[in-house]
Amino acid sequence: MAEHLTKQTFQEKVFNYEKNKEWKFEGNAPAVIDFWAPWCGPCRVVGPVIEELSTEYAGKVNFYKVNTEEEQELASAFGIQSIPSLLFIPTDGQPQMAVGALPKKELKKIIGEVLSIEEPVN
Repeated sequence: MAEHLTKQTFQEKVFNYEKNKEWKFEGNAPAVIDFWAPWCGPCRVVGPVIEELSTEYAGKVNFYKVNTEEEQELASAFGIQSIPSLLFIPTDGQPQMAVGALPKKELKKIIGEVLSIEEPVN
């Protein structure tokens, strides 16, 4: 299950942007963050896919969700212009953003390339 983040939990588990100017990942495993809103049609398409991926990659990748309606400061801090926006965060290196309702196959490809996590075998 993807965990819903607030500003406080985001700063604890992902990045404390008020304390650090440079990117400093607080997590101990690669992460994917889904920036979404309840009124967004494409977000409702991506949401169930994120949940499936969180089950498939359990223990290897942390999946988080940020409701941009409730957490406008977080959305602003990351320059979220359109949703859904997915932030892929490797344990080392810079995060990468992907925008739009990408198919599951494409999301798995990005997880492999950006996070260096092999696709799980079912």
